[in-house]
Amino acid sequence: MTDLFDTRKARAAAWFRELRDQIVAGFEGLEDRFGEGVPGRFEVTPTVRADGGGGLMSVMRGGRVFEKVGVNVSEVHGTLGERAQKAMAARGVPGMDRDPRFWASGISLVAHMVNPHCPAVHMNTRMFWTPHAWWFGGGADLNPALEYPEDTAHFHGQMQAACDLHDAGYYPKFKAWADEYFFVPHRGRARGVGGIFYDDLNTGGAGADSWEADFAFTQEVGRHFLPAFVPVTERRVNTPWTEADREAQLIHRGLYAEYNLVYDRGTKFGLETGHDANAVLMSLPPIAKWT
Repeated sequence: MTDLFDTRKARAAAWFRELRDQIVAGFEGLEDRFGEGVPGRFEVTPTVRADGGGGLMSVMRGGRVFEKVGVNVSEVHGTLGERAQKAMAARGVPGMDRDPRFWASGISLVAHMVNPHCPAVHMNTRMFWTPHAWWFGGGADLNPALEYPEDTAHFHGQMQAACDLHDAGYYPKFKAWADEYFFVPHRGRARGVGGIFYDDLNTGGAGADSWEADFAFTQEVGRHFLPAFVPVTERRVNTPWTEADREAQLIHRGLYAEYNLVYDRGTKFGLETGHDANAVLMSLPPIAKWT
């Protein structure tokens, strides 16, 4: 079983790296096609987790289309601390007190745009393994400061297409989960217009092996990201905007920052397990405002 999961870990990590390469190329292609001046390019920095593993942090700042965008991949391993062990136990993972080893790999993306009419976006997918359990998780959600219903419909349509290729029940379930998860309780509102969110995906349960099916679904979510986001960006990138539009964008970014610092699971896990803080906090906007 160990050899089998060593192979599966390698396959998952390789896919997240492949997806990263596709998205970086797609975003640099947008920089080449739109705007004036020098097109933005990603700066790539290796990241290291002191207790084991690391990844690549790819960040573009001051682009023609993207004011700031990060596309990070990681593959980390080690031993969970007491607080993380308790969190895993609360999620129903048995045996963490006896053997708290873990391995995790994934891709995480957040884009903050130059034009206020272009929505910010988030996407991540990941695989998590312990000696006692494994699962996939992830999703994608759109975060416009100035919403266009047709953009929201397009983005959700692509997320539904990814879900429907695997299970007709996934989209309504994972959309509802996103609506609940990407909610900012202290503001009493959602941080954006949603998308899909899923976690603890191991559909086989006891006595069945669903890894291939669950991995295939996670790959499908990744494949549908660019078709979900790029057409929306192409539609809005040349829309004229005003200082009032920029003000709305910056205030919305404040909401986004609040959510990521207070509620986001990935931020909490990354900081608690000692991953590179710059990579963990890559999601924060370059400029934000609060009223």
